[in-house]
Amino acid sequence: MLERSIIKPKALRPGDTIGIAAPASPFDQKAFEGGIAMIKSMGYQVKIPKSIFKAQGYLAGSDAERAELLMNLFTDESVKAILCARGGFGSMKLLPRLDFEAIRANPKILMGFSDITALLVAIFDSCRMVTFHGPLVTTLKQDSGETCSAFIEAVSSGTPLVLTSRQPMVLSPGKASGILMGGNLTSLCHLLATPYEPDFNGRLLFLEDRQEAPYRIDRMLSQLHLSGHLDGVGGVILGSFEACGSLEDVYAIFKEAFRHTGVPILAGFELGHGTHNLTVPIGLEAKMNTEDGSLRFRGPAVHEGHR
Repeated sequence: MLERSIIKPKALRPGDTIGIAAPASPFDQKAFEGGIAMIKSMGYQVKIPKSIFKAQGYLAGSDAERAELLMNLFTDESVKAILCARGGFGSMKLLPRLDFEAIRANPKILMGFSDITALLVAIFDSCRMVTFHGPLVTTLKQDSGETCSAFIEAVSSGTPLVLTSRQPMVLSPGKASGILMGGNLTSLCHLLATPYEPDFNGRLLFLEDRQEAPYRIDRMLSQLHLSGHLDGVGGVILGSFEACGSLEDVYAIFKEAFRHTGVPILAGFELGHGTHNLTVPIGLEAKMNTEDGSLRFRGPAVHEGHR
């Protein structure tokens, strides 16, 4: 079967409506309200389904309820983008309940990070639709103005995105091109040996995480190595590793994990759980260059389309 062409969602415009989903854990009300205020201050309207406030233990409602809420936002023509309220845990439990054909027929911006990684990579691989690794509603208020600016640029700009690291750390020099794939390291490992196992072959692998001790990062990378998932990676981009111990130790683990491949590894990007959380498209071709510390995307992440 020929690989289906990649779909880009329509660009977001001032006044467009962003629907809010809760595919994982319950969220803090104050942080949620602060994030909604930030979205409105950027010039967008919001649609908040009533069922988003449900809680079932460590989940924001049952699996069926959370999946239905997400699917309803995809099929709602008034909603132009979907932003997730919080990560935590639960996104991967929705995957068997999603209608990927309906999502592909109604492409729109889907954004989040951390546990939301499961949705981002599974929807791209199943639908060939570009998704977005970026802020959550509950992190918008605490994130920097730079985070909001990057959010707007990624979802509305007609020009290709270019990211550069303020403090680039070259772990292995070189240049590489490929589709950007990845997100939260822990979430990606949890998808292994499932029908939604991510494909890293020939791709630029982007990784970030939080509160994972160096030995746990080593364990996860060893799992990826032993299962053969690192062998075909074209290059590696590292985002934030907050509260993961010494960055020197973390970077040493990554250098060792990819030593057998010799691929370029560039660290220091403000992506993930750090103070700044810049938005990047998952599923879009990009080129990394360790000489200037850049990640350049081929073409914009969204298309103009007809409103």
